[in-house]
Amino acid sequence: MAASARRSAILPVSVAMFALGLLAIIAIFALFAVGYQNLPVWLNLATLLCPAGFVLGVVATVLRNRRR
Repeated sequence: MAASARRSAILPVSVAMFALGLLAIIAIFALFAVGYQNLPVWLNLATLLCPAGFVLGVVATVLRNRRR
């Protein structure tokens, strides 16, 4: 019971990173549809949060299941 109640904080962080990256991708598509072409570098780099969050979530899930 105590082991299942203790949860890792990595999984919610990875979900937030994935969501922010997905939001940045949607923003880039919307800005291109409106007609903007020179987007800021930080917005392009924010899209890298999506695959980083996905990989972090997979690693956290695998590590959590290996402990059981």
